[in-house]
Amino acid sequence: MVDKVTQKGFEKILREGIEKPHNLGDKLYLVINGNSRDFSFRYTKNKITRKYSLKRYHPQTNTLADARRRAIELNAMIANGLDPHEEKQLKSDLDHKAKKDREIADKLKDNTFSKYAYQHIKNLEPSWTNAKTSAQWRSSLEQYAFPVIGDTPVSDISRTQVLEILQPIWIEKTETADRVRRRIAAILDAAISDDLRTERNPAVWRGSLRGKLPSVESVKKAKAPTEERAHASLHYTELPIFMEALREQDGMGARALEFCILNANRTTEVLDATWGEFDLEEGIWSIPARRMKGRERHNIPLSKQSIALIKQQQSLRLSEFVFPNRSNGKSLSQAGMSSVLKRMNKIKEWKDIHGKLITVHGFRGCFKTWTTEKTDTDWLTGEMALAHKIKDKSSATYQKGQLIDKRRRLMQKYSDYACATPQSKVVSITG
Repeated sequence: MVDKVTQKGFEKILREGIEKPHNLGDKLYLVINGNSRDFSFRYTKNKITRKYSLKRYHPQTNTLADARRRAIELNAMIANGLDPHEEKQLKSDLDHKAKKDREIADKLKDNTFSKYAYQHIKNLEPSWTNAKTSAQWRSSLEQYAFPVIGDTPVSDISRTQVLEILQPIWIEKTETADRVRRRIAAILDAAISDDLRTERNPAVWRGSLRGKLPSVESVKKAKAPTEERAHASLHYTELPIFMEALREQDGMGARALEFCILNANRTTEVLDATWGEFDLEEGIWSIPARRMKGRERHNIPLSKQSIALIKQQQSLRLSEFVFPNRSNGKSLSQAGMSSVLKRMNKIKEWKDIHGKLITVHGFRGCFKTWTTEKTDTDWLTGEMALAHKIKDKSSATYQKGQLIDKRRRLMQKYSDYACATPQSKVVSITG
């Protein structure tokens, strides 16, 4: 056994600078190699000598006394049956795991529901056909969800919090509440997919909220008929009278509504229409798939009246949109057409056969009823004119065309009927 080298002996070793490992006692060595002076702890385990670095000698920060204290700790470790190298690796692994755990915890804490929701909405925007959908998502979440869970990490959101959001509005605003629920569920599903949440989704209906809230269907049934959602539709016999009154209305909303009626459109198809979608020489309006509810391109053969209306809009062209908001050039809002109906109702109330005030969407029903009762149009042509999905699989499989010629005749006949002089104003000139 080698005696411990004293401080003077250590200083002599440093002065002489002989290049070799110098045994300082208790398995501690000073390894001199060129200009380097490194402490090393050497021990034997399973008949294999192992070296454990105690870093470079420094007269202030890593002295002989410092190295000896570390060597005493390592000898005690060996005496307890532990391997210094294995313990060092274990400590490194634990430190690395602790660091990763802190990073994950910080990431989860940073991803609050509001922050993650905004990012999720941005990711979904390219897939939405209606440009206003993202605004509707933001508005509903900001109004109902954010006050309760906006600052909560998506990893920590509980069923109790979800119920706190939904219960106050579930009965009074059932459809709105269910939309909010579905949007929260979609966001938390995405968080689970992104490994930001390990718990099950507390906003899904089955397995979480079912039994805690009455079903949407049961609430609607209990509230019927006061909350009936059918779109009130003008009877087709009154359509020529209505169209004459509509043509007397000024404004972009009135022209958009007129065009919407003539082509039996959904409102967003007209509101977001751009000039590049129209081929007036061919008389075709081609709506891209991304703007259609069914996600399929829809080609509409335009009647003479529709073409004339579009040409009229060309003379007033303000932006890329055919029916723009005059103040900013953007597309009209949903209120653009409904506000026209409100103005017209102040002059004369336009109601359906049940006495309810008509809606813009109801004009699609008006077209459908007229087509069925007043024409010999086959079912498939009528459905394609309305851009309905063909649910009959055999019909959908074999029908590859768009029946443009049939639909052109149908839409021209409909426009002629809608724009005809009302029967009540026809005056006989016979004696």
